[in-house]
Amino acid sequence: MTNGADTHCPYCALQCAMTLKSPEALTPAVQPGSDPVPAPSAAPVLEVTGRDFPTNRGGLCRKGWTSASLLNHPGRVTEPLLKGPDGVHRPVGWDEALTLITQAVKDTRTRYGADAVGVFGGGGLTNEKAYQLGKFARLALGTSRIDYNGRFCMSSAAAAGMRAFGLDRGLPFPLADLDAASTILMLGSNVAETMPPFVQHLQGARDAGGLIVVDPRRSATAAFTADGGGLHLQPLPGTDLALLLGLAHVVIHEGLADAGYLAQRTTGYEALVRSVNAFWPERVQSLTGVPAGLIRDTARRLADGATRGGSYILTGRGVEQHVDGTDTATAAINLALLLGLPGSARSGYGTLTGQGNGQGGREHGQKADQLPGYRKITDPAARAHVAAVWGVPEALIPGPGLPAVELLKSLGQPDGVRCLFVHASNIAVASPDANSVLAGLRSLDFLVVCDFFMSETAAEADLVLPVLQWAEEEGTLTNLEGRVLRRRRALAPPAGARSELWIMARLAEALDAPSTFSEDPETVFEELRLASAGGLADYSGIDYAMLDRGEEAYWPYPVGSTGTPRLFLDGFALTGGKAVLTPVAPRRRRTPATTPVGDGTAPAAKTMTLITGRLLEHYQSGAQTRRVSELLAAQPEAKLQIHPGAAASMGISEGSLVSVANERGEVLCRAELSTAIRPETVFLPFHFPELESANRLTEAATDPISGMPEFKFNKVWVRVASDSRTQNSVLQTSEAS
Repeated sequence: MTNGADTHCPYCALQCAMTLKSPEALTPAVQPGSDPVPAPSAAPVLEVTGRDFPTNRGGLCRKGWTSASLLNHPGRVTEPLLKGPDGVHRPVGWDEALTLITQAVKDTRTRYGADAVGVFGGGGLTNEKAYQLGKFARLALGTSRIDYNGRFCMSSAAAAGMRAFGLDRGLPFPLADLDAASTILMLGSNVAETMPPFVQHLQGARDAGGLIVVDPRRSATAAFTADGGGLHLQPLPGTDLALLLGLAHVVIHEGLADAGYLAQRTTGYEALVRSVNAFWPERVQSLTGVPAGLIRDTARRLADGATRGGSYILTGRGVEQHVDGTDTATAAINLALLLGLPGSARSGYGTLTGQGNGQGGREHGQKADQLPGYRKITDPAARAHVAAVWGVPEALIPGPGLPAVELLKSLGQPDGVRCLFVHASNIAVASPDANSVLAGLRSLDFLVVCDFFMSETAAEADLVLPVLQWAEEEGTLTNLEGRVLRRRRALAPPAGARSELWIMARLAEALDAPSTFSEDPETVFEELRLASAGGLADYSGIDYAMLDRGEEAYWPYPVGSTGTPRLFLDGFALTGGKAVLTPVAPRRRRTPATTPVGDGTAPAAKTMTLITGRLLEHYQSGAQTRRVSELLAAQPEAKLQIHPGAAASMGISEGSLVSVANERGEVLCRAELSTAIRPETVFLPFHFPELESANRLTEAATDPISGMPEFKFNKVWVRVASDSRTQNSVLQTSEAS
């Protein structure tokens, strides 16, 4: 036990600064368990206070304030747990656990080949763990089959940024730059609930009447535009791309584009003009439901802001988690380039990273197609550089693997993954078409899950390995601005828990892996510096000492530099230094299945469009926040947000138990009537498991460029749930378990 530490929140990519202090000499709980019910009597082992920092300025959200309550939660897994023939997990020693894993890997490689071993990582891992996990997969396991849950989060924005700018960093400017903006267009992000301290950076634009929020719901962020604060555009789900093309049309045809900027800093303008000619505002109104006058007003405000106090365009998952997510993000970038925003000293374009280390987690080797430093795994020079750092022949590094959705589809298949490692992910709840993923997990020969709670994915594991929580480890993370931060240990972990670095080092040794694998975070970071040197995400000039002194560290930060708080001021990371305008167009979506006929016991189902998202009190799959008593009490269950008019046509009233279903599965939950949502649309949070799991309904179709799944546009059948249907669904779930 230590007296505490200055560190950062374990949740979202805002990475709010906090201080952890020890109120008394408490020790962490040591009893393993799988009960997800929080223990209200357990006192937090550490006290949380907000710390002044440019992103949060001392503020925290409800999740941050309660984060320490999980450190001594009685449901904490504190020793390896092996599933017996009866399906019950029982404690085993670490030596036995490591021996079982080593043998499973060797048997799998012998029978099926190295690519039958897979790794699924997470955007919550520190930079050190993400880096070593990629190295461990490729050298110790010898597999190309590694990807991570960031594929579900940032992949479309990343792909769009790479093709437009040659570089992907969520915000290519410090977050505080937004404070001085007169106009901010935010598409597909509800920051007021997902990262509440962010909202203070929107206040300047709101005060100027220039906050513009695009969302099919009148979310808490959209409501921030009220009383003269700005505009709320409420398009039909899945039509954001058409809306952006309409905005670009107005900018071009009303002479609002920055001609000098376009000539000096971009290519592709003529082709872009031709591509948006067909998207005049009145046509876009018919496609999106957004009035043509609002479309024109939005474009004019953005252009005016760019010349007065600065304009910013920000995108989030709502416009990116689609089969055309890369093209939609590209359309947002095209609009920003037309207005001359990227690379400006007081304007810009950015995308809001979601997970705590969603930025750093995608830069150093967890992705199927990347090596450390944001290097392409197919680039001979990149392979040679990393091989030299690792001290291995270049040929020993496998080629590209499968993106997350394809990796999960391969589980248990004849030529697919048969032995899987899962780190910092709850894929049984958080993946699209979750029923199929659950079936894949159950078909594996061996499943190893590293976690500190018995999540829904851990419950399926053959072996659960107890790992450290955030306040028990040292390391670094990279926040949504591309700023590298220090995570500091404030608490001694339970005796049986181990760092994932330690686990990888021991297994690499048992598997006779080439190269070296350290359990010391700083040693791993020093190697990461070398591996990233010269890459797009160059961390070579950053070290623990400078971070501990409180120095700012924005990547790229090559040795001898002072870092890069603002990207693209002198040019873009493409040949010739110019950004690329890429024409894009909407694609026809898959036709949904026909609505089932009613059985006479309840009104017939109505086909609706389902969108999913987050609640203020919960984070990701809810595996952590559902164990915090205050948070669970505030939001104990999933509720279907539905418009009163639509609900009335189906005989649904406030609190009715409703069935939400499609060809992939069914969810049963209570109805919450609200005029904040469009009449043809329903909303479900994705934090809840089993019969309330929204991802039973989401489609595993993916963007062809990024591999991003279609989370935000799924057709469902909504109806009142009859008693017989409820009983049958519960029975089916029980049998499946």
